Amino acid sequence: MSQAFNPIDNTRIAYTEAGTPGGIPLVLVHGSGLSRAIWRGLGYVKELQSEYRMLLVDLRGHGLSDKPHSQEAYRMELVVADLLAVYESAGVQSAHYFGYSFGARAGFSLADDHPERLRSFISAGGSYRSPAGNVGRLFFEKYDEALGAGGMPAFLDGWAAASGLTIDPATTAAFLANDPTAIRAYFRQVETEPGITEERLAQIQTPTLLLAGTDDRQRYLDSERAAELMPHAVFHGLPGRDHGTTLRPAAGVIEPVRAFLASVEASRG
Repeated sequence: MSQAFNPIDNTRIAYTEAGTPGGIPLVLVHGSGLSRAIWRGLGYVKELQSEYRMLLVDLRGHGLSDKPHSQEAYRMELVVADLLAVYESAGVQSAHYFGYSFGARAGFSLADDHPERLRSFISAGGSYRSPAGNVGRLFFEKYDEALGAGGMPAFLDGWAAASGLTIDPATTAAFLANDPTAIRAYFRQVETEPGITEERLAQIQTPTLLLAGTDDRQRYLDSERAAELMPHAVFHGLPGRDHGTTLRPAAGVIEPVRAFLASVEASRG
């Protein structure tokens, strides 16, 4: 494991490298409640390791990164600074960026604020819009109360009851490994983030691939809209997938991802 330190608040960000040491840099960033382990667990590292030098990042509040307890510690500007700290620690000037859910949301902000650091951007189940209200819709409305009263087990119980589904073992293990106070602060800040305006989105020149499941309705519509606005973006729908299954199985996702990355590299000469 490697680590980087945010120069603004000294938060420690854990990341690991995988793939080909001299390969094309590719940063992979997970979604809420998960960790960098998803990229190995779902097979993406195996599929991409022959061509890319992958940096698998644990977001602040997740995995082995520091877990601040204050809501303001999860402001998007700090998350973007975390990502830039990883770039600096790894000695990477620019990289392809592949983010899922909140990881994709952070990617939109990175593309908006620091386009020079991106060779391309892949958003899987992401949105440029304000996430206000999304946490309750994705999990369950009383998630905050559950985290405060019973921690991660209560959160998982409430999520399973609301969805009518059994949460799979890998996701259960990932969520149980979290610090409930940190995750609660993180979710509270997520709900306040403003997103990116359509005017700013239309100015992003980064080559972009937008992926969303047909059953992940809001992210699907947001991704379609982003593809209309962004001058170098393409949208690829994922039939029959909802938000939680955006990345799994890897088959059906890895093919458009690999083709997109190859096309971007070819266009760079």
